Amino acid sequence: MNLMIALSVLSVILVSSVNARFVVEKSSITVLSPLGLRSKRDGAIGNFGIPDYGGFIVGSVIYPGKGSHACQAFEGDKPFKPQFPRPTILLLDRGECYFALKVWHGQQAGAAAVLVADSIDEPLLTMDSPQESTDADGYIEKIGIPSALIEKSFGDSLKEALNKKEDVVVRLDWRESMPHPDERVEYEFWTNSNDECGVRCEEQMNFVKNFKGHAQILERGGYTLFTPHYITWYCPEAFVLSSQCKSQCINHGRYCAPDPEKDFGEGYQGKDVVYENLRQLCVHRVANESNRSWVWWDYVTDFHIRCSMKEKRYSKECAEDVMKSLDLPIKKIKTCMGDPEADVENKVLKTEQELQVGRGSRGDVTILPTLVINNVQYRGKLERTSVLKAICAGFKETTDPPVCLSGDLETNECLERNGGCWQDRNSNVTACKDTFRGKVCECPIVKGVQYKGDGYTSCEAFGPARCTINNGGCWSETRNGLTFSACSETKVNGCQCPHSFSGDGHTCEDINECKERSACQCDGCTCKNTWGGYDCKCKGNLLYIKEQDVCIERNGSKIGWFLTFVILATVAGAGIAGYIFYKYRLRSYMDSEVMAIMSQYMPLDNHRDSIQVQDEVEPLRQGSV
Repeated sequence: MNLMIALSVLSVILVSSVNARFVVEKSSITVLSPLGLRSKRDGAIGNFGIPDYGGFIVGSVIYPGKGSHACQAFEGDKPFKPQFPRPTILLLDRGECYFALKVWHGQQAGAAAVLVADSIDEPLLTMDSPQESTDADGYIEKIGIPSALIEKSFGDSLKEALNKKEDVVVRLDWRESMPHPDERVEYEFWTNSNDECGVRCEEQMNFVKNFKGHAQILERGGYTLFTPHYITWYCPEAFVLSSQCKSQCINHGRYCAPDPEKDFGEGYQGKDVVYENLRQLCVHRVANESNRSWVWWDYVTDFHIRCSMKEKRYSKECAEDVMKSLDLPIKKIKTCMGDPEADVENKVLKTEQELQVGRGSRGDVTILPTLVINNVQYRGKLERTSVLKAICAGFKETTDPPVCLSGDLETNECLERNGGCWQDRNSNVTACKDTFRGKVCECPIVKGVQYKGDGYTSCEAFGPARCTINNGGCWSETRNGLTFSACSETKVNGCQCPHSFSGDGHTCEDINECKERSACQCDGCTCKNTWGGYDCKCKGNLLYIKEQDVCIERNGSKIGWFLTFVILATVAGAGIAGYIFYKYRLRSYMDSEVMAIMSQYMPLDNHRDSIQVQDEVEPLRQGSV
């Protein structure tokens, strides 16, 4: 036998050793017709579906002639939908498939409730849903009708009357199933902080998130007294020093929880779960001392979101971050938890083990999650409206709180401590959003600007328009008409201190360039620091050039001006002389070229012609000068 089996067996032995028992929660079933069958019987309430706590149903019983085990869907479109003014109560036989599957097929066929007749003569037992079956996927959570197991003899009498074509009418009554001893309802929720235990873990966490709003209204108004509980067991003395017990238990094997991954060599360990279970118990105890017992619902919800085991964030550090956001006294909670490593009893967990055993009208707690209302274990779907109705059934008539009379939830959890969410008080931007199911911490979108972050400790404006809203959450300051900002519209996120400032972008301090000798290094310069910059002055009448960090003469001397004039005059004279030389030298050259060309095209036949030509050319040359 391996250790896990040994621990399971031990928990059974522990329960048995103190006269433990499992109590079957019942509703009454009254036969109204035919007269010969008039009687009042008990039915064991199914641990799924929605029992009508505080109410009753009167309906006609129908027994299918074919497929009475209802392991397959019935043929036709809702063949058992009401044919009379009364709803249909479908009678089925036990065996061959899961109880929950029978009820599901009955609901699909149009029945308002299902009675399952036992196949053998035995005391009533509680019909439970399958724990680990792929057949269960998809339909258990969809069951919305009540069901009950009845004794074989009662089932046989109903079948006999139906075979005689008699009209069998019964009343299923849950008004006596929930006691209401006084004007306050006391209820307990047995749960677990582990979110890696399958369908049941998801069921209980979804319930906590969805029921939180109702629970806090009832608690704040003083209508209810709520107490959370957690199941643990101890390790047998012979195994205390084994690696398995050391990984699953605290306080020297006294308080244990199963390994989340069922692998002792990797991932989280069972003792991690015990630590967090203990912490959540102490959160409730410490909060209750300051009359804030309802904060437990906030802590568990936020821890599940922020510190999920599936996301590898299930840790003490993450838990303390959640406590800080809810303004819970961490030091007091640590004192309540005690030393998990000590070889002594832990008062908080020892009390939990004792309370696990049933007393009075309440049976042992053997199923997780389990809800106990006025010392009676709740049966049925762990769902917000169903549980609220069961709790409300625990009040005496006319003492029901307003929340029981309406399905509306009038509350705004963001009004107190901003719901433990992130908030920028400067711009009044918050990540807290109130919903019908309670608050959520989600970074908002404001004026088209998306904020990004975890919603609890941080949200940061993202995008080019972020600087228009509270300067994008970055530092900004104005002095003497000058404004500097650490938010840049050229960047989509982040803050960076501007030039001449240092810091992380959320706080920026002026840099003293003069002190750090990062400016005004020129010879003879004097430096004066200013906010966001500096002033540098040169000695005498020199002018400071900031870009080159140099000083130059502001006004030149007379000698300088004379020399400048001489230089400019010399340059101008040289230019003029060059121009004149260039002009006449070029003209002489061009004249010779022209004569050479003309001589080629005008040959001289005699001297006279030569003179004539000369006479004609000479005036041209003279005229051209």
